[in-house]
Amino acid sequence: QDNSFEQFIINYCNEKLQQIFIELTLKEEQEEYIREGIEWTHIEYFNNAIICDLIENNQTGILAMLDEECLRPGTVTDDTFLEKLNQVCATHQHFESRMSKCSRFLNDTSLPHSCFRIQHYAGKVMYQVEGFVDKNNDLLYRDLSQAMWKASHSLIKALFPEGNPTKINLKRPPTAGSQFKASVATLMKNLQTKNPNYIRCIKPNDKKAAHIFNDALVCHQIRYLGLLENVRVRRAGYAFRQGYEPCLERYKMLCKQTWPHWRGPARAGVEVLFNELEIPEEEFSFGRSKIFIRNPRTLFKLEDLRKQRLEDLATLIEKIYRGWKCRTRFLLMKKSQIVIASWYRRYA
Repeated sequence: QDNSFEQFIINYCNEKLQQIFIELTLKEEQEEYIREGIEWTHIEYFNNAIICDLIENNQTGILAMLDEECLRPGTVTDDTFLEKLNQVCATHQHFESRMSKCSRFLNDTSLPHSCFRIQHYAGKVMYQVEGFVDKNNDLLYRDLSQAMWKASHSLIKALFPEGNPTKINLKRPPTAGSQFKASVATLMKNLQTKNPNYIRCIKPNDKKAAHIFNDALVCHQIRYLGLLENVRVRRAGYAFRQGYEPCLERYKMLCKQTWPHWRGPARAGVEVLFNELEIPEEEFSFGRSKIFIRNPRTLFKLEDLRKQRLEDLATLIEKIYRGWKCRTRFLLMKKSQIVIASWYRRYA
């Protein structure tokens, strides 16, 4: 119920993860259809980039304001930090505060004067401003690190390398917020180079009990996890897509014209293959570099046909091998019989 600096940066990380989820599933999905020249009606979805910008913007973001308060001379308190937020973020549609002089919140008794509220992607969260400045400073003073570095124990010395007199850095140590922001940026950069798979977990109830489903709780999670938008995009789009060459290589044994070798362009081979299999035209679309299949059942049908064809080919190979083996044995026995017969006639 009482959210402070720790919960604030955790929720910031959740917002960034939600943002990359949106980028990789909703935005990228629809942009791929446009790149491939597939006819597509854009589906609207909420992009939480505006919330991330509210928190991490280098000039007007909440973390930037917090760092500025921690670094400026003079009397710095949590109240001065909140006052600064009320000046800079007062007009932001996802920031709420009683002290921002915004008419919408002046009489909002659910919002104490010492708090601010952010409308996150998952819903509104109220933060107690008390402790923000002290927790963000989180400084290890230089004289303490130097004293620890002088310890005779090798492990302690290794834990405080910044205390080495030859490597003294006169710059002020980074704040906890800026360190966390840099870590999140590194994490996002790393995730964007991967091909992540998502597993969304839905809590059926708050009691962690079996066989109890709270409909309101489940619906709330489905909404704020972005599953509705994702389902709409998936249902309107295509369940499977693959480059023409890999597709032709995988399914070419299903058509006599493409098996065992197709001499023309890969796209033409895929067109011949799908026409031969009599797959309805509404079930697939040809992009610039990929084939798009709408329903999973079409893909399952292709896989079943391929599995049956592989079994038939295995039977054919086995039949030819057995025929070759029997014929080789027969010819050897025939040759042996001729030799034996010729020697027998000579003897007789």
